[in-house]
Amino acid sequence: MDISIVIPALNEAHKIGYDVEAAASFFCEAGFKGEVIVVDDGSTDNTAETARNTPVPQTVECKVICLERNSGKGFAVKTGVKASRGEIVLFADSGTCIPYRNALPSIRRIRTGKLDVALASRRLKKTVICRNRPLKRRILSWFFLKAAVWVAGLPKQVTDSQCGFKIFRGEIAKKLFAECETIGFLFDIEILMRALHNGYSIEEFPVEWSCDLDTRMRPGSDAPRMLKGLFRVRRIIKKF
Repeated sequence: MDISIVIPALNEAHKIGYDVEAAASFFCEAGFKGEVIVVDDGSTDNTAETARNTPVPQTVECKVICLERNSGKGFAVKTGVKASRGEIVLFADSGTCIPYRNALPSIRRIRTGKLDVALASRRLKKTVICRNRPLKRRILSWFFLKAAVWVAGLPKQVTDSQCGFKIFRGEIAKKLFAECETIGFLFDIEILMRALHNGYSIEEFPVEWSCDLDTRMRPGSDAPRMLKGLFRVRRIIKKF
């Protein structure tokens, strides 16, 4: 199996079908043998059913894993990675904000042994923002980046830890996520800090990005929760 694409989903019935189709098309166009793993994080709509009923080519496998209750984005991704069989594992948010073809250069570098982990970044000069975030979300993102550096010790060279499009060498993904304790949306920070702690090579890469306005983020009420979560991640990191 060349590549596993893991898509965590919570009440995404209206777009998960397109996500599965886009991932399957990417495999076919790039000539990869791949699997799409949708992890339904306790949805109350028909996300899982829609994903199962989305037609894919015979060369593409589609798995749907249903969690009995909403357990957090980090736990959903961890579940998908555990079930993956790919030489390379790509985690992508639902909504297909980034075309999968953007991953090709980093996938090639990982396959040739030159790279372990690749992170999409919306902050690089060569990144093309097709549809930007509302102002409140951009302000929250800026403050979060500063807080992640100050509280959790995230290196400043990591410009966009929360972009939901990351690529891992398969065995490294399994190791990092098996050890990850953060089950909520700040799992990215812990995963990156664990990767750095283990000496894995990490690079960011530019993308074409369109903001998905249908987000679970609430700029006002989420800010205190984010800060509290960062301190929790810092406590975990200190145990490394």
